[in-house]
Amino acid sequence: MRVDDFDFDLPTENIALRPANPRDAARLLLVAPQTDGIMSDELLSDHSVGDLPDLLHEGDVLVCNDTRVIAARLRGIRTGRGTTTPNIEVTLHQNLSPSSWKAFAKPGRKLNVGDNICFSGSGDVCMVDNLNAKVVAKGEGGEIELAFDLSGPFLETAIATHGEMPLPPYIASKRACDDADLDDYQTMYATHDGAVAAPTAGLHFTADLMARLSARGVSLEYLTLHVGAGTFLPVKAGDTKDHKMHSENGVLSAELAERLNEAKQQGRRIIAVGTTALRLLESAADENGKLHAFSDSTDIFITPGYKFRFIDGLMTNFHLPRSTLFMLVSAFSGQETMHKAYAHAIESGYRFYSYGDSSLLFPKK
Repeated sequence: MRVDDFDFDLPTENIALRPANPRDAARLLLVAPQTDGIMSDELLSDHSVGDLPDLLHEGDVLVCNDTRVIAARLRGIRTGRGTTTPNIEVTLHQNLSPSSWKAFAKPGRKLNVGDNICFSGSGDVCMVDNLNAKVVAKGEGGEIELAFDLSGPFLETAIATHGEMPLPPYIASKRACDDADLDDYQTMYATHDGAVAAPTAGLHFTADLMARLSARGVSLEYLTLHVGAGTFLPVKAGDTKDHKMHSENGVLSAELAERLNEAKQQGRRIIAVGTTALRLLESAADENGKLHAFSDSTDIFITPGYKFRFIDGLMTNFHLPRSTLFMLVSAFSGQETMHKAYAHAIESGYRFYSYGDSSLLFPKK
């Protein structure tokens, strides 16, 4: 499919730089396309995230991503090559081993395989107070593979010490990260360290909202997909078939798969909280719609024409034009439907992207 088919104009004033306060005060657009694929305005309705218990059914299951964002943006200098020491910024995006990561580097053109990067202002090695890495591979678009001098918990501590919260580029280009972001850019149920971008649909949840969902008879389950920075990369190809997705690491336990399969058999709706939860559920489901335990990386790329195997609904924020995530929601609820929904959201002043408002989507039948 042509990537141009997923383009739309988004005014800059619709891009949120701070989240709603309280979190569940964010707006929520309900999108319920008709079975014949023809959508009328009545199938778009405006709500707030706090209305979610009234919009869901007793027995529904919300599946959330409990990954925790790490301080994945590192600033350093290239060392050991000539007399120049250019500044280098890297954003980690996929953990490969206890001592190595894939990352995006800026400016990538100033790095070669074999170069060293010092991220702590000191050339010393093998100390938690210092952080050094070697470029062991270089790919396209500024992607590199880094082998660090530290490993395991020592490396995790050093990254937490020297790194910054990796705010998305459309926020970071407007303002610096501050103390408020340390809380705002984590879900309240974030548990497992490893993400370099937040699963933003979950940012809207509060303790009060979760209590009211439970009282409504809606259950919450948790899987883990460590979101990578590749989620923000633009699609540069002219056709979707030429775009390569970056991999992300995920875990879905056998016990969770069993519970969700049982819920599905009982006719209960499975609603993914965020495209990351959706991508892992769909990666773990077989062609017959049965969910299996999963502990691997996934680079699933969902575009219109994809046959969804497991989920029945999706709660998600509003995504970038021409992005893989707008392609995903177009595959789920219909391309024409989502263009109309986004046009309504823009005209109605909904706030877009990571700190923006939310939507509750149901599939085109």
